[in-house]
Amino acid sequence: MNDSYLEVLKQYEGEATSVRRGRGAWICEYPDGPRLLKEYRGTVKRLEFEDAVLGQLEEQGICRTDRYVRNLEDGLVTAGPDGVKYVLKRWFSERECSLRDRREILFCTRQIAVLHRGLQEIPWQEEWSLGSTVAPALSEEMARHSREMKRVRNFIRGKRKKTEFELHVMQSFDAYYGQALEAEKGLEPLDQNQAENRLFLCHGDLDQHHILPGNQEAVFIEFSQMHLGHQVSDLYRFMRKVMEKHGWDEYLGCSMLDAYDAVQPMDAKERQYLYFLFLYPEKYWKQLNYYYNANKAWIPEKNVEKLKTLESQKEARRRFLSRIK
Repeated sequence: MNDSYLEVLKQYEGEATSVRRGRGAWICEYPDGPRLLKEYRGTVKRLEFEDAVLGQLEEQGICRTDRYVRNLEDGLVTAGPDGVKYVLKRWFSERECSLRDRREILFCTRQIAVLHRGLQEIPWQEEWSLGSTVAPALSEEMARHSREMKRVRNFIRGKRKKTEFELHVMQSFDAYYGQALEAEKGLEPLDQNQAENRLFLCHGDLDQHHILPGNQEAVFIEFSQMHLGHQVSDLYRFMRKVMEKHGWDEYLGCSMLDAYDAVQPMDAKERQYLYFLFLYPEKYWKQLNYYYNANKAWIPEKNVEKLKTLESQKEARRRFLSRIK
């Protein structure tokens, strides 16, 4: 660790007993627990927004978060001697959620509901709009992804000699593209009727890496994508990761929905949103998008395998969609 980082740590209260490198940051051990020091390239307004929300969650006492630590001048950002800016935040020794453990999955699903309930208690403040990310309407985002899918299909169609990956895309495209258009069309009227939309603060990037299960409560980290939007998008993101890992196990999926609903009941409109989010073939779009923006002269075998896995899970996914519809 060079002197630049040491000088940054001197601008905070207390003294680190040890420092080690980890995940592009520095994990600093303090007598009162670990902290994470990392470079920061965003705005101070964004940090103030996050800190205000996480402070109110802390006051509620419903969950722990990686709230920022203020420096000796009460600032959220600290500049090193070389001008590089850093933030220091609380860190944790708990591991991330295991997608192999069904009991842990259901525990984390309930904890997501607890987090959402807490976020709903925090009224939106207009000044936060200066620091908050603005998420596009879900139907608009789907429409953009659908255009990208069609662009990839047209590109592949024009190739004379096609790879195995490209042949799989040509064989499977129509079915997935049809689902994309159906989901997009289903969400449009829901997004257009803004007067009836119930928008609340959302984590914005909620997956297994950002939930650390404890004995009684989970720790939630990395709120850099937090915004005002539909909270079911958080639930969808976590559930999709789980469902893909478990081959779209219908029983597990319904158990997760029941676990969430028992803590934070969903209304009919929220369930509609969730259904259309699941209907949209996001994993398929991601594979096509990765292919189009990568080196097309060599396509990794794992990308072909991912398309094959999607095909093998197609029927199980269809049953789950039918069940939640």
